[in-house]
Amino acid sequence: MPAATSEPVFDPVRRRLLRRMLLGSGLFAVGPVLRAAVTGSGTVAAAGLASNIPNLAGTLHEIAVDNDPATRMVVPAGFSVREVARSGHRPVPGSDYAWHGAPDGGAVFAMDDGGWVYVSNSEMPAVGSGGAGALRFNARGEQVDSYAIVRGTTNNCAGGPTPWGTWLSCEEISFGLVYECDPAGKRPAAQRPALGAFTHEAAAVDPLHRHVYLTEDMPDGNLYRFVPGSYPAGGVADLGSGRLEVAVVTGSDPRQTRTVHWVRVPDPLPQRRGFGGNTGTPTRWQVREAERFNGGEGCWYHGGIVYFSTKGDNRIWALDTGKQRLDLVYDKRRDGGLAPAINDVDNVTVSAGGDILVAEDGAEMRLVVVGPGVEPFELINIIGHRGSEITGPGFSPDGRRLYFSSQRGPAGNSRDGRTYEMRGPFFAGKD
Repeated sequence: MPAATSEPVFDPVRRRLLRRMLLGSGLFAVGPVLRAAVTGSGTVAAAGLASNIPNLAGTLHEIAVDNDPATRMVVPAGFSVREVARSGHRPVPGSDYAWHGAPDGGAVFAMDDGGWVYVSNSEMPAVGSGGAGALRFNARGEQVDSYAIVRGTTNNCAGGPTPWGTWLSCEEISFGLVYECDPAGKRPAAQRPALGAFTHEAAAVDPLHRHVYLTEDMPDGNLYRFVPGSYPAGGVADLGSGRLEVAVVTGSDPRQTRTVHWVRVPDPLPQRRGFGGNTGTPTRWQVREAERFNGGEGCWYHGGIVYFSTKGDNRIWALDTGKQRLDLVYDKRRDGGLAPAINDVDNVTVSAGGDILVAEDGAEMRLVVVGPGVEPFELINIIGHRGSEITGPGFSPDGRRLYFSSQRGPAGNSRDGRTYEMRGPFFAGKD
């Protein structure tokens, strides 16, 4: 196996290299570039990234939330927030769907009529009480429908969107499964046992190399890669068959750039009733040399890189899926002197402009922006919901709206979750 490189991920040279790699994808040139947009610093540089990373501390201010005036948030100047759904209530009059409890991982899907759908998991832990729901918006951004896209599952935590327009909803339980769901709610959800039975957290699809990456929320969890049996370029992957693999990483120092290779999991379905697994050995223990990740959480693909978080050690990782090189983007133990230090990193999403948004499941209720060479800064801080956690960040197709939830609301009750929409000048000078 190739030896780990000796180049420290944290030194300025490595950060510049990683940033140049991201810029080279071309995907920085579109979408909201938060560091420039929220400060009103003018148009984004031609490369798509502002030449300086401004300090946002002076731009944040406290506002009341529309439709939820008892809740206040700290957001950048020029932004507003409204409540769009509340657990146990119908988000749209006439709909038969009451918004689910404990809203967690989410994403947004464009619809053919110019509208979009925000999907959200339900992390209710009782057997059969989980699932996922959807909010349908028309082209004017008005809520027009709400409905379930999967029912009868358990502790649906995160997941991920696919390039072919479905949502992978993941059960965070021992021997949990992944369910492929139709955001439009027209087709029934389908179990995808080939993706393994384990304590699933999130999923991200690499459409270039045609793999699915999966995180595992265990202190000694693995990072997984699924190779579909069929996945034509630009087409729809068959997730009904394929090969589940675990990451084996060269080198022991995560501060160095390291190389990843993949080993097949012998039995992806241990002890999962009805699916033929028979070893009884959890997937994470089947490959002795597999790398251990401390509490795998959010996972998102953008521009040739899979970003994922590990909450046990408060780290954000970047895996170059072409070169199979693994780097750290954020490490609280190393970057903790920066403000704000993030506690219990959780859901992750990336804007079309390349901004990495991390939801915090800790003492604070924040969405924090991080990235190579970026001093982390708060984008959102929900006041008074300290018994909750912030979950499910996802941008509308035009990048002008950001959806997210307070999973347990102000009272810390999973049946009082709140889902919000934030609007503002993500595009500098456009709103």
